[in-house]
Amino acid sequence: MKATNRDYAAKLKTAIGQAGIFFFCGQDEAGASAAARDLVAALPDTGEKVEMSGADLKSDPARLGDEARSTSLFGDSRHIWVRASGDEAHDAIATLIETGEAGAGEACPVIVVATSATDKSRTAKLLEKRKDALVAMFYPPDLASVTQTVRALGDGAGVHFDHALAERIARAANLDVRLAASEIEKLALYLDAAPQSPKKPTADDLDAVAAGCEEDGFMPLVNVVLGGEGGRLSAELVRMRQVGLNPVGTLLAFERRAAQLARIAAKLGPRGKFEDLGRGDKAQLCIFFREERDIRAQAQNWRGRKLDMLTMRLTELHRELLTNSQAAEMLLAQGLTRICRFATR
Repeated sequence: MKATNRDYAAKLKTAIGQAGIFFFCGQDEAGASAAARDLVAALPDTGEKVEMSGADLKSDPARLGDEARSTSLFGDSRHIWVRASGDEAHDAIATLIETGEAGAGEACPVIVVATSATDKSRTAKLLEKRKDALVAMFYPPDLASVTQTVRALGDGAGVHFDHALAERIARAANLDVRLAASEIEKLALYLDAAPQSPKKPTADDLDAVAAGCEEDGFMPLVNVVLGGEGGRLSAELVRMRQVGLNPVGTLLAFERRAAQLARIAAKLGPRGKFEDLGRGDKAQLCIFFREERDIRAQAQNWRGRKLDMLTMRLTELHRELLTNSQAAEMLLAQGLTRICRFATR
């Protein structure tokens, strides 16, 4: 069976009852990952999570069937979570199906989140007409749909948003559902909210937790690159892949910081110093206390022609990512490496 982000929620219950293989794909990688997590949470018996990579399955296609038909160390149920790129898992899934039809036995649920894959990929074509499989295609999100998702996620966490505040979170997260969910979790903790004791947040509540929200996701990478910290860059790029940060969303965080540095430069003028900024100036420029040290160093480094060149390079890189979405992660890593080197000049 097949679903898109428009009808996925309506088909989820039926899919769980019929399917054992779930393939999530599409340009909205954040939405696909979030939907896969929702599916796991809705399973009647989640059990042990066994994580596998597409590269592992590509080199050993039989391994997926072996793991899916094995029992947990403690005899409990389990599910397989595969993070793959493109059609890396195709042969493993085909082998799983073939051995199952040959009488190899029942397999546990297999969830595959495939970046750089669409409903036109070989894996999707293999599964889309099967009743025991689901192909979920996620198209790029729009502001209205992400705002609606934010409100739904908030209701589930006991945080009841009005439309304006939900839209603000959607915009701040660059339409990345994973980042929006992270902010909602922080807000629920801050408000001591729960489904049994819901709270209605205010803009001030969101401001109180906003300073630390991005730091958990994009900001360490932003600060390492713009700070020219080449020794830490490799580790941050690995973290970017492990966490599954959306390449375009990550680049937008760099663009926001570059725009912030441009506003700071305009405020200071050619001879001004960062220390001249008062509390009101810093609030107007969105310089939070926890970020101030990094922003001060970057404002001193990226000025004049150098800042203009950074802005132009980010614009070019954004265009490259949109033109070649399948290689977006690699292009972003290469572009950030060059910017990191340029930062030290």
